[in-house]
Amino acid sequence: MATITVMDPVTRIEGHMKVQVTIDGTPGNLKVVNARCTGTLFRGFESILVGRHPFDAPILTERICGVCPVSHGMASSLALDSVAGVTPPANARIMRNLVLGANFVQSHILHFYLLAAFDFVKGPTSAPWTPAWDVDMRGGLDGIISVSLPKAIEARRRAHEMASIFGGRVPSPHTYVPGGFTAVPTAERIQAFRSQLNWLIPFIRDTYLSDVNLLASVYDDYHAIGGGVGNLLAYGVFDLNDAATVKLLGRGFVRKAAPNTVKPFRPAAVTESVGYSWYEDSTEGLAPMSGATAPVYPKGNAYSWLKAPRYNGLPMETGALARMWVNGDYRRGISVMDRHVARAQEALKVAGAMQGWLNELVPGAPVFNTAVGLQSITAGQGMGLTEAPRGALGHWAKVAGGKISHYQVITPTCWNASPRDAAGVKGPIEKALIGTPIENADQPIEALRVIHSFDPCLSCAVHVMRPGGKPVVVRAGLKG
Repeated sequence: MATITVMDPVTRIEGHMKVQVTIDGTPGNLKVVNARCTGTLFRGFESILVGRHPFDAPILTERICGVCPVSHGMASSLALDSVAGVTPPANARIMRNLVLGANFVQSHILHFYLLAAFDFVKGPTSAPWTPAWDVDMRGGLDGIISVSLPKAIEARRRAHEMASIFGGRVPSPHTYVPGGFTAVPTAERIQAFRSQLNWLIPFIRDTYLSDVNLLASVYDDYHAIGGGVGNLLAYGVFDLNDAATVKLLGRGFVRKAAPNTVKPFRPAAVTESVGYSWYEDSTEGLAPMSGATAPVYPKGNAYSWLKAPRYNGLPMETGALARMWVNGDYRRGISVMDRHVARAQEALKVAGAMQGWLNELVPGAPVFNTAVGLQSITAGQGMGLTEAPRGALGHWAKVAGGKISHYQVITPTCWNASPRDAAGVKGPIEKALIGTPIENADQPIEALRVIHSFDPCLSCAVHVMRPGGKPVVVRAGLKG
């Protein structure tokens, strides 16, 4: 008889996510035969932004997530650059890249050592690592936790400090603005950034990448588990010229049917389905520039606050594996373990590129296009397409009368953890879970490994809830 197991909440991710898996088969031959991914909270940032000044958008959207706020600042600034029709100076482009690159590095390190590794390696026998599932824990990996984890925590701190040198603060740096950047490069800041980077690169190369490769050898069978939809999409990230025509990681997509053929990406092919999402059916299949955030709950067979983004009508996996595959840097396969290895290799590639970008900064040169002022963005529309550590991120904006009149955000986890679309086609994580072998239906660690390999971030995908009961009011002040 089939067993339905509900993981609610899924732990060791950012945000609130529920996954329901149906497990069937005979003892010793159990497998996942069905799956549902649910975002359990509603995100209302698009509605919050309507009526606001355009310059508010980067500041507010960075609050969508505390792990990858830099990507939202970048996407929002790019969208408003497009509305204004301006090109930021080279110094701004480079510093935007450097702060975003530092965010990529810290996020990838965080994901492996603090969110995913405990699916494969036993943690300390104390809270918060206990209680824990004890299924299929193989030997030879203890050093990942006992030796490397303390170094990883320091590495993440250093990456944050590195980002704050030009970002001013992390999380949520306020240096990303339409038209450029608010920080200025100086010789002292460049050297401080380089000093941290010189510590981080050997850690990524000799510890992080080494640990991931060791894990991949011990759990080699996970190169054949969690393949998913097989379609990969990348918007591209880290502009290498002011015209944004050349990127460190370029844009494109591949189909499962032709995995080695990279096709050009067309923004007009992106739509959002809401057939199984708690949104008005009238918004089904709309492009984000004309889409709407119109919640309706409950609704028929809907089961998630995430919409279902589709490209040419197809579900797409996004993330480090997609980026590295599209750019020809990694093409071993599409699986749980391939996602981990590609992510570590990408961290090393981005860190190495930052060394060169530091050499391109020119102290004293402009950091802001002065054609952009507080009153200059009065009307128009634009989109900002970039990448967050977890995958393709897009912001679409319209401005009328000097105020934001329309705003839509599609995050990487909306792509990866989407519910079924109106045609009943499963999202990438749902599809990746199908066929996963399970040893113990009460402790489906194998399914959790599949989920974590995508590095879900539900804070980006869903956000606002309305609690029941009476409000708790806390008043603080001095007594006279």
